[in-house]
Amino acid sequence: MNDLQAKGEEGTFDFAFVDADKENYINYHEQLLKLVKVGGIIAYDNTLWSGTVAASDEDEMQDYLRGCRGHIIKLNSFLASDSRIELAHLSIGDGLTLCKRLQ
Repeated sequence: MNDLQAKGEEGTFDFAFVDADKENYINYHEQLLKLVKVGGIIAYDNTLWSGTVAASDEDEMQDYLRGCRGHIIKLNSFLASDSRIELAHLSIGDGLTLCKRLQ
């Protein structure tokens, strides 16, 4: 039994919003899949990262954008191949990805 099961939290949340440490988004995803119930939504903010996710490695960009760009690209690829979720990417603001838990 894991800590979430022991605390009675597993599968009890309808919605989670993530706008934190970008390099740990995938780690958050694994934990949130346990917390969010089937049919629940996990939302990730900043998944377009000022458009840099579509830029080439040679394109000019500010250092802080380049710093997290790789983490966001990795997250987007990971989510796109995750069969446990249904994915919707909204191009509002700096990008918002919605993941509906399927299993």
